Amino acid sequence: MAIDLMPLVELFIIISDILFLLVLLVTEKKNPSKIVVWALVFLILPFVGFILYIFIGQTVYSDRAFRIKSLNDEKTKELVDYDKGVADNEEVPEYRQLAKTMQNFGSIGYTTNNTVRLFTLGDDKFEALYSDLRAAKRYIYLEYYIIRNDELGNELMNILTEKVKEGVEVKLLTDYFGWGKGPQKSIKAFKAAGGQFALFHSVIALALSPKKNNRNHRKLAVIDGEIGYCGGFNIGDEYLGKGPLGFWRDTAVRVVGSAVPAIHLRFEMDWEYAHGTPAQNLADLYKDVKIDESGDAKAIVVSGGPDVAEFNPVRMQYLTMINNAKKSVYIHSPYFIPDNSLKDALSLAAARGVDVKVIIPDKPDHLFVFWNNISSAYDVMRNGVKVYMYNRGFVHSKTMVVDGEFCSVGSANFDDRSLVLNFETNLLVMSKQLGAEMNAAYEEDLKYCTEYTKEKFEHLTLFQSIRLVISRLFVNLT
Repeated sequence: MAIDLMPLVELFIIISDILFLLVLLVTEKKNPSKIVVWALVFLILPFVGFILYIFIGQTVYSDRAFRIKSLNDEKTKELVDYDKGVADNEEVPEYRQLAKTMQNFGSIGYTTNNTVRLFTLGDDKFEALYSDLRAAKRYIYLEYYIIRNDELGNELMNILTEKVKEGVEVKLLTDYFGWGKGPQKSIKAFKAAGGQFALFHSVIALALSPKKNNRNHRKLAVIDGEIGYCGGFNIGDEYLGKGPLGFWRDTAVRVVGSAVPAIHLRFEMDWEYAHGTPAQNLADLYKDVKIDESGDAKAIVVSGGPDVAEFNPVRMQYLTMINNAKKSVYIHSPYFIPDNSLKDALSLAAARGVDVKVIIPDKPDHLFVFWNNISSAYDVMRNGVKVYMYNRGFVHSKTMVVDGEFCSVGSANFDDRSLVLNFETNLLVMSKQLGAEMNAAYEEDLKYCTEYTKEKFEHLTLFQSIRLVISRLFVNLT
C-alpha cells in the first residue's frame, strides 16, 4: 500500500515558511516594506525564495561583514590630519553649515583652495585623464567600477604598464563585476610588469556570500598627489558614445588643490580593505607634494556604503542640499528611484517655490530601471517637480546643482542600490563658477529632452502597467 507523502511535504513547507518568516522579521525589522515583499516570495517559491533572500536580499550579513572595514576606515583617517577648524573658520554661513553637517556624518577633507574642471563628454574627460597619467612621475592610484575590454580599456592598461616600467608606482582597484568585463590579457601584462592590482571583493567571497550585492561603484583617480578625478564615467568605449546606447552624457571633475589628499584617503581606505596592505601615512607622504592652492572652489569628499551607519552620508548630502535650496535644484540621474525621504524633500522644495528639475533617460540600460524611473517621477511630479526624459542618447550623469552654487558630482544615483547597497563617492563643491558651468550644461541638456507628464503616466497601457508593477516589486527585493 502506497504511502501518501503529500500531507507531510505540505506540512514541511508550511513549517519552513513560518521559520523563514521569523528569520525575516528579525533581520529586516527596520525595513517593513521588504518584509512584505519577501514574505510573498517565500510563499510563492518555498526554499528557492529563501536562498534568493540570503544572496541578494538580506542586509544583516553585509552590516556585520563591513563593520570591520568601517572600524579600519576610522583608524585610517587618523593617518592624515584634516583640521575641522577649516570649516569652523569658513566665512560664508551656508558653506560653513553644510561643511560641518557633512563632517558630522563622516565626510572628509573640507578644503577652500581648489581648482575644478568640469567634463560632460567622455572624449574630453579621457583625453585629460590619459594625458595626466602619461605625465605621472611618482604614483597613480585608480579606483573604477568597470574597465571594459575594448580600445579605451586596453589603452588605459597599456599606459599603466608603461608607467610601471618607468618606475612609477601604480595601484589599480576595481570591482569584481567590472573586472569580469575587463581586458584580462592587459591586466596580466600590467601585473607582470610590477603593477599592483586588487579586486574589491575576492572571487571566493562573492561566490559564497551576499557581498556580491555590495559593489564598489566609485570612480576615482589620484595622480602624484597633485591631481584628482571623481565622477560617473567608467572606463570603456561606450562612455565615448560608441556603445549600443549611442551618445553618452556623463559628468566628471578634475581637481587640483587640497581636496586631492581627501580623495587619496578614500582610495587608501578601500585599498587596505581589498588588498590587505596597511594604509599609507598621508601626512608623511604629502610632505614632499607641492599642492597648487591657487583655486578658490571649496570642496568636501562624501562617501557612503554598507560599511557606514544607517545614516548614509551620501543620502544625508542629497537631503541637506535639497532642504537648503532657495531657488533651484537640478538633478541628473539614470536611476531615479528615491526613497520616501528624498521624495518628500523634493516635493517640499517644489512646494515652497524652488525650481526642481530632474533629467532621466528615455531608455533603460538595465532591466526594470525605466519603469521604476517613471513610477518615481510620477510620485514627485504630482507635487510640482518637473521631470524630463533625455532623448539624445543615454544620460548616465549623477549630479545635483542647488542655487547655481552647491554642486555634487560623483558616482551615486538616486536609488537604494547607491544609497544602501553600493560603495559610492561624490565630490561636493561650493563654487559659483562651477555652478554656473553646470547650470549652463543642464540648460543645454534640456534642449534634447521631452518633459514627462502626469497624463502620460496615467494613460499607460495594461501591458505597460503590468511591467511597471513587476518592476516595482523587483526593486523592493534588494
